[in-house]
Amino acid sequence: MRETKRMRIFSLGIQHVLAMYAGAILVPLLVGRALNLTAEQLAYLVSIDLLTCGIATWLQARKGKYLGIGLPAVLGSSFVAVTPMIAIGSQYGIPAIYGSIIAAGIFIVICAVFFSKIVKLFPPVVIGSVVTIIGLALIPTGIKNMAGGANSENFGSLDNLALSFGVLLFILILNRYARGFVRSLAVLLGIIVGTLVAALMGKVNFASVQEASWFHLPQPFYFGWPTFELGPIITMIIVGTVVIIESTGVFMALSKICDQPINEKDLARGYRAEGLAFVLGGIFNAFPYNTFAQNVGLVQLSKVKTTNVVVAAGGILIFLGLIPKVAAFATIIPSAVLGGATVVLFGMVVSSGIKMLQHVDFSKQSNLLIVACSVSLGLGVTAVPDLFAQLPQSIRIIVGDGIITGSLCAILLNVFFNLGFKKESLPVQPVQAQEAHT
Repeated sequence: MRETKRMRIFSLGIQHVLAMYAGAILVPLLVGRALNLTAEQLAYLVSIDLLTCGIATWLQARKGKYLGIGLPAVLGSSFVAVTPMIAIGSQYGIPAIYGSIIAAGIFIVICAVFFSKIVKLFPPVVIGSVVTIIGLALIPTGIKNMAGGANSENFGSLDNLALSFGVLLFILILNRYARGFVRSLAVLLGIIVGTLVAALMGKVNFASVQEASWFHLPQPFYFGWPTFELGPIITMIIVGTVVIIESTGVFMALSKICDQPINEKDLARGYRAEGLAFVLGGIFNAFPYNTFAQNVGLVQLSKVKTTNVVVAAGGILIFLGLIPKVAAFATIIPSAVLGGATVVLFGMVVSSGIKMLQHVDFSKQSNLLIVACSVSLGLGVTAVPDLFAQLPQSIRIIVGDGIITGSLCAILLNVFFNLGFKKESLPVQPVQAQEAHT
């Protein structure tokens, strides 16, 4: 009986890993390719990301005196950090990325209690606007990948378009005809099938897989000792704040599903765990981490509400992260295949934000203005990145990213219009609305 129970927990843990795997590997692939990393460096980035995802999940699942919310949450690399990391790496170098991530993590740990006390300043109008902006800002990256990647010699070729739209069509077919857990794996299955088709077309090079070792240990500061620049640090602190806002909605959803009420102290422990995950990501040259919303849907689907399952998922992620061969397989995915998948993912982020805005009272003019200004600025800066080109570099790195600009606008306008007035309550069931990483 005990062995049967263990096998059930293990199998449910694998389900959680599969549900988040596509989102987990896409972030390092997008960032690594944008920064022109070698195949070996990219494989390291994917493997260390998986390992750190597992450790971060363990930190959040454990409910200690100061750390961990104690809910069945799975943590993964945050899409919010994609464009800021690329911008920082391009202007200041890769070590500055990880200096800023470490600094942001320390900031979150120190300010966790403060964040838990001001959580009412992040009502649905702010969370929904922020999530919508994230999706809108990321869509251009997905579209460029559909054509083969921004610097591709055969950008927009028929082969690339056929692959990307084929992957998109396959994902849509699965969502139309598949049921249950298979449907939740539609994006991952689309990437796998798309890569197999690309291999038959001669577009996949398996050399990096053959050269990759079977085992390695994580190496702190793989890309060099971190450097600490003021502009990137402020940028990453804002990223951390946005991540906190996102995760708060997920915490509320898990609390409702698991019939486990949470208070300010619980939120503070959850924020500290995410802050520590940031610090680990900086030390091991991985990523900022947040709670993945699609795994909340899996908790609801499976009806298994204990943390044992996500602890098992964390262990599986750590195991996979120690095997470079596994990570190397992710690096061979063609850009066009990624493009077909990421258009779905990033489009779902936009849809999620729109659904969350259903909780907003739009009879109030102030809420209309918050959404209008924040989304317009977020999309505008993404479409016209030279808007702030004349500003000093330290300021430009902060406001030159659409996600950061739009999110700051939503947060500050909400404070301006609603501070001192009765706040809207956070949505207690934003599960369907937060399928950002499905």
